[in-house]
Amino acid sequence: MNAVNTDKPLDAQVADSARPVVDVNNLMKRYGDSIAMDGISLQVQAGEIYGLIGPDGAGKSSLLKVVAGVLAHDAGDLRVFDCLIDSEKSSELVKDRIGLMPQGLGQNLYGDLSVEENIDYFGGLRLLSKQELSSRKEALLRSTRLDKFRDRPMKNLSGGMKQKLGLVCTLIHEPKLVILDEPTTGVDPVSRREFWSILARLLKEKGITALVSTAYMDEASRFHRVSLMHAGKVLASGDPEQIKALAVGTIVSTTCVQMAQQVDAVKLLSQHFPQMEVLGQEMRMFVDQADPVVATKELMQCLDGIPQQHSEVLEPELEDVFIALLRQKHLDNADQKKARQPAEVSASQRHPDQGLAIEAENLSRTFGAFKAVDQVSFRVPQGEIFGLLGANGAGKSTVIKMLTGILSQTSGKGNVAGADVRTSGRQIRERIGYMSQAFSLYLDLSVLENIRLYAGIYGLTRKETAARMDWILDMAGLRPFGKALTGSLPMGLRQRLALGCALIHRPQVLFLDEPTSGVDPIGRRAFWDVLFQLSREENVTILVTTHYMSEAEHCDHIALMYAGRVVADASPEKLKENVEAEAGKLVEIQTPDPQAALDLLQADGYTSAALFGPRIHVLLLDPEADSAKISEMLKPLGTLKIAPKKLSMEDVFVHIVTRLEAQDAQNVQAKGGRP
Repeated sequence: MNAVNTDKPLDAQVADSARPVVDVNNLMKRYGDSIAMDGISLQVQAGEIYGLIGPDGAGKSSLLKVVAGVLAHDAGDLRVFDCLIDSEKSSELVKDRIGLMPQGLGQNLYGDLSVEENIDYFGGLRLLSKQELSSRKEALLRSTRLDKFRDRPMKNLSGGMKQKLGLVCTLIHEPKLVILDEPTTGVDPVSRREFWSILARLLKEKGITALVSTAYMDEASRFHRVSLMHAGKVLASGDPEQIKALAVGTIVSTTCVQMAQQVDAVKLLSQHFPQMEVLGQEMRMFVDQADPVVATKELMQCLDGIPQQHSEVLEPELEDVFIALLRQKHLDNADQKKARQPAEVSASQRHPDQGLAIEAENLSRTFGAFKAVDQVSFRVPQGEIFGLLGANGAGKSTVIKMLTGILSQTSGKGNVAGADVRTSGRQIRERIGYMSQAFSLYLDLSVLENIRLYAGIYGLTRKETAARMDWILDMAGLRPFGKALTGSLPMGLRQRLALGCALIHRPQVLFLDEPTSGVDPIGRRAFWDVLFQLSREENVTILVTTHYMSEAEHCDHIALMYAGRVVADASPEKLKENVEAEAGKLVEIQTPDPQAALDLLQADGYTSAALFGPRIHVLLLDPEADSAKISEMLKPLGTLKIAPKKLSMEDVFVHIVTRLEAQDAQNVQAKGGRP
């Protein structure tokens, strides 16, 4: 079926184009006793990128599968291209105009086939002629910069390259609607940003509409309109700015003059502001007050005279608004949060300061000819939250495995909790807690059974086990779920249970490898509340890896890894200062034609320019002069607005890694193309 019926009169074709590409009304879907979609309604207009944003279990994937025609709904009405989808037969009428990219890295691809063979296979499935396939393939390979890797097997591609190849295979038949299910989950920030840039360009060139799901709240700016989803329902729909206005409130950020008083300040503030988070030395509160002056005054009164070094008012991000909406609708598991009230920590429970808790000195690890970790060095004082960041394959997990004694180093030294990692394996295991990327508990055991199992592994007495079990149940908010099977828990509670089991023997050092992957925003914040308490009150040293760049803000110190090496080592604030000194201040540009503006900026040498939905972010070395130049350059496109934007850790990560990739490319070129 053709995308446009050219036999229709012109006015009928115009009327068709004005109708929604996807029209969802009160859709319902059950899996047994579980409700996946509970009366979902939304409309996707032609030419827009529409985002479904929410945690795992919100109903995003079920909705996408129903729209794609691969899953039947139980009730409600669905129209795609104005065709009522109420049977398998009706869904077949529109499938040739739809491209579906399922969730998971390379899930729609074949590992043993090369890049080109995968594309040819999908072109054959779509019955493209040799000429159509050849011309489209070459254009898409150039757009995604995969043309140099056409002979590489899919299984040997990086995560970002797999997703770009998946996008090519999804677009090869030039669908009018492309459906992407969490296309950037597990992909590093540089690849994520490139993926969105490529997608926006291809959609505009081909006039394609996109329906996209994501668990990353910060990706909302990539979409023209979004629906926030939770527990099978739509909480709110509209453009990101409209949604931000739904929750009235102000973000107030403050920092104590003396860091020793931060714990007391947090306790005072948490009694009055249920929505707060600690980001390193900074405390950030969502105050249910629109007036920033009144909001700041209200916060300062709660601090009871604790002097503050720096305070500022910030615009709420979409994640802040999402959590505020859940809280206002009483959907934020308030009862569970009340149950999580850890007991006061006594002086005897606090680990003593003994200098460095973790020390890596020129750590290296090779696998055959491949060097996974190359001369890595860093130091972590007792009680610090230390972040190890990097793209997939950067070497983060390998470093953790060497420091925990799971993997031996090829060369270099490691010292953890006062013990040499090469010779004191048993001592280290007694002094550390470790939470791996893969969920490490037994799903068919209850919460209490898992805790008892770990207590036995670490040799705790019956009395010690009982005491620690009480602590874990309170710390993780698990007291109401003690007899529940672990497999029945939401991901956030499972992760807090895994954290509790890793802490059952009171370790001095805690290693966490991607601990919040797949956890919803409320669960992630609750998890970090626990880490803050462990660090500040019990003086536990925490080394954590994460793909959520917003979580890097929680760390006191960060080491950024690239190709097995540490390429930056500083606090988040210092890293941001370094990037601003090197590349300039971040600004946001609003223009009627953002894609055309982006092309003009990049052609004029503004290589940091990146598309964020209808806006552009770019670093400017001389903001005043560059803004004037950009205003003149983009004047033909219409009304322009340029405003300063606060630098994020994602901006830092992307800038550093992009610069290093460019240097590597120059080195390869200088060697005549040999890596």
